[in-house]
Amino acid sequence: MRPSLIRSIRSFSSSSSSPERKVAVLGAAGGIGQPLSLLMKLNPLVSSLSLYDIAGTPGVAADVSHINTRAQVAGFVGEEQLGKALEGSDVVIIPAGVPRKPGMTRDDLFNINAGIVKSLCVAIAKYCPNALVNMISNPVNSTVPIASEVFKKAGTYDEKKLFGVTTLDVVRAKTFYAGKAKVPVEEVNVPVVGGHAGITILPLFSQATPASNALADEDLKALTKRTQDGGTEVVEAKAGKGSATLSMAYAGAIFADACLKGLNGVPDIVECSFVQSTITELPFFASKVRLGKNGVEEVLGLGSLSDYEKQGLESLKPELKSSIEKGIKFAQGN
Repeated sequence: MRPSLIRSIRSFSSSSSSPERKVAVLGAAGGIGQPLSLLMKLNPLVSSLSLYDIAGTPGVAADVSHINTRAQVAGFVGEEQLGKALEGSDVVIIPAGVPRKPGMTRDDLFNINAGIVKSLCVAIAKYCPNALVNMISNPVNSTVPIASEVFKKAGTYDEKKLFGVTTLDVVRAKTFYAGKAKVPVEEVNVPVVGGHAGITILPLFSQATPASNALADEDLKALTKRTQDGGTEVVEAKAGKGSATLSMAYAGAIFADACLKGLNGVPDIVECSFVQSTITELPFFASKVRLGKNGVEEVLGLGSLSDYEKQGLESLKPELKSSIEKGIKFAQGN
């Protein structure tokens, strides 16, 4: 997972030979949605950028549309325009919903965001059933299973095309590891597996590259905890004024860029993502995934784990299992 987005932004000439690709952002006027819309407008692989929200999108679309890059921008507002926003999309990114506030757990978010995600996925199944769906709305451990159930009910479910975006955990793990190991951050890679909340986030620092002998076990434990608590760190620093929006938008743009490259046939695109999986006994799990023309080409195994990571893996399973079941139950019951 290199900072390839930045490089591709700088090489606009690549756009002329790229196929036409439509990307829709659902929740485009929100705290994540606005910077994410900006970053997708800068991506030369995007030819059409569709921005949807329940309010505020005409302004965001007008603003972003003035940027002199390839993507043609259209704004859509309100449920009656959702179908138009989605039609023909290759990738749909969903940052819609409410953010975490101080003292709020990801479960507190559940009832609000679960309903929003469910209704958006009903529309995706109807208007762009073949799109790759990038789920950012929290709690991802539950919203991805909700989406899968909605798509199954509509008869459109393809497990290769549904992704929980866990890239921010990877971005944080890389940043924190580079700082502690004193290695150039742009060269760092750290797989992060499990889920996308608290202890379900398991960074595999034993597999980090470049390897470092400078880190003691205590350092690795502290890095793991900081990666797991990264979201809370930002919520507290913003002191009631929001959650991680800018870094999340960056991570979402990196993952969408990888999806687009995969669709376009670029080889060896590998990112971590929360997907349907047989890597563990759980039905969904985040691990390294090879992306291609159909979405998921291959879900890659966990590789060798340290004893600390093995322990972390066993500890996270009950919580992740219950979050997945909560999502499935919500989708089936409503």
